[in-house]
Amino acid sequence: MTTESTTTAAVAADRRTVGRTAAWLAKQVELGLGQVDLSLPQYRILGLLDEHSAQSSVLAERLAVRPPTVTAVVDGLVARGLVERQPVEGDRRRVGHALTPAGLDLLHRADAAIEDRLQLVVDAMDDPAAAEEAFTGLARWGRALVAYSTARWGR
Repeated sequence: MTTESTTTAAVAADRRTVGRTAAWLAKQVELGLGQVDLSLPQYRILGLLDEHSAQSSVLAERLAVRPPTVTAVVDGLVARGLVERQPVEGDRRRVGHALTPAGLDLLHRADAAIEDRLQLVVDAMDDPAAAEEAFTGLARWGRALVAYSTARWGR
């Protein structure tokens, strides 16, 4: 077997396990969020609201869940003073959601807790360059997800 075919086989094997890796990584994110008393759905909503205020239907679409699911999570965030409901300009029947200063502060603390947790994981690697590559790969996935979101929803 040539070096090229060995490399190709290794890349194919890595691609087959990427879903498993993403699920495992999600668990590490959840463990980090536990340090600041947030669930993954709450964190995702706070992150979206950091980009801009949104109505429940928009949040549900972006999170790929049903509106009642978003409403239940947002109710908890409102009760904690992390999110506030605001009337939508030009349509009194609709309600938007926005981060409060406390919500923004908690989001920043959650980001730091996740970064710390992921740093623990990559610190177990023997190669500092590979550890940095792991973070770079996640940043690339972040850019891909932003591009996908922009193409799909225009934001």
